[in-house]
Formats: sequence, C-alpha cells, structure tokens
Amino acid sequence: MLVFYCKLPKFFDSADTIMLSATFNEQKTVEHKKNKKKRLGNFENEKRFHSFVPEIINLTMETKDRILKGAEELFFKYGIKSITMDDIAKHLGISKKTIYQFYSDKNEIVEKLMVQRMQTNECEFQKIAKQSTNVIEEFFELMKHMGVMFSQMNPNLFYDMQKYHPGSWKLFKQFKENCIERVVEDSLKRGITQGLVRKDINTKIIARLRMEEVEMGFNPQAFPPDKFKIVDVHLSLLDHFLHGICTLKGHKLINKHKQVTEEE
Repeated sequence: MLVFYCKLPKFFDSADTIMLSATFNEQKTVEHKKNKKKRLGNFENEKRFHSFVPEIINLTMETKDRILKGAEELFFKYGIKSITMDDIAKHLGISKKTIYQFYSDKNEIVEKLMVQRMQTNECEFQKIAKQSTNVIEEFFELMKHMGVMFSQMNPNLFYDMQKYHPGSWKLFKQFKENCIERVVEDSLKRGITQGLVRKDINTKIIARLRMEEVEMGFNPQAFPPDKFKIVDVHLSLLDHFLHGICTLKGHKLINKHKQVTEEE
C-alpha cells in the first residue's frame, strides 16, 4: 500500500490519513483493471482466452485434413499432373490463400498424402495378417484390399508421382522395402510353418521378387493404361506369385478360395 507522507493541516487526524491512503489504492486498482481490460481486448477473461486454444487447434487440423482429403479425391480421379492448387481450392470451395496457409505447394500435399496413405496401409496389412487363419487367406484378403484401392485410382497416379514428385516416390520405395517386404517375408515364413508354402524357397529373395512385381505393375511401359487395368495387372501378378510359392496343400486351399476344381 502506497501512502503519502506529508505534513497535513491540523484539522486532519491519523484516521483521515488512513482514509486518504485507502482511497488512493482503490483508484490505482480501478486503473489497473481498466488497463488490463484494454490489453486483453476481446479476451478480458484470461481463462476464457485459454479455452479457445483447443478449438483453434482442432479447426486448424480439420482444415488441413480437409485439404488433403479433397486433393486425394482429385488425384485418384484425374492423376496428379493435371491437378493444380486452383483445382483443389475450387473443389473444396475455399480460397487458394487458405491452402497456402497450411501447405507451401502441391508437392508438399503429395508427400503428406503419401505418408498418410502408407501409415493407413501398414495398419491394414497388420490387421489382415492378425485376423487371417492362414497365409493363403491372408494373401486373398490382401488381394481384396488392393482391388478396392486400385479400382478407385487413376492409372497415371503412380507414373505422375514417379516422374514429377521424386521425393514422394522415394518415400513409396522406402515403404515398399522397409514395410511391405518385411510383411511378405514374415508371411512366407508363417506359410512354411503351416505347410502351405514350399520349404525350399529363400524367403528374402522371394519377398524382394514380390516387391519388384509390385513396382513392375505400375510401369506404364510394361502395362500401358490404355490396354491394361491396373487392378487386373496387380491381381494377376499376385495370383501368379502365389501359385509359384505354394505346396500342393497350399494349391488346394487357393482353389478353394477361388472356387476352382481341377485334377491333381
């Protein structure tokens, strides 16, 4: 408490001094509150301001995810090369400036989508492997998953990525080698234990062969999009791969899944 120490006229007593001090402090408190209110502006209540923070963060994340989802829809339908930032903005009904607040260019959007898609696929592969009773069932479930994914995809998408977005293509190759190849190798080993996959194969080499088949399936020179459907190419390659690695017991299970009857 701040008190003025000065000589007061005789008609002021000690009680008057205390009252003057209290009055001065009240005035200072009122001025402090006014200044604080002026500083905080619309956020006069500091607790109220902090309550806005999670909402702002959620809104930001929703906008970022919405941009990615909208871009993916266009890329899947038309390929990557032909889509511009203007197209994405128009598709979402937002300004291009809003997109640039979150992503520096289309290349960053493609990379973010690739990372997101890889994480989703890795979880899906692990889920399929865990829920399948044997390796043949696992491969057929993978075929279904791939069939749905490729049927929604423009055949030029991976070609555009490889040619115009090398950073994203590098991420795909790393995912293919570090995740998918490991999943395939583990499945082959499990299949050998189950008596469905031949014991004489080298699981590392065969897993790598499978990865090369996947990449070859995206090669437009080997399989021109105007002549081959990408989903048919990949399903045929996987079917051929399965018949090459399986035992007689495995072949019978393949035919059961395909509802095919053949003589031994």
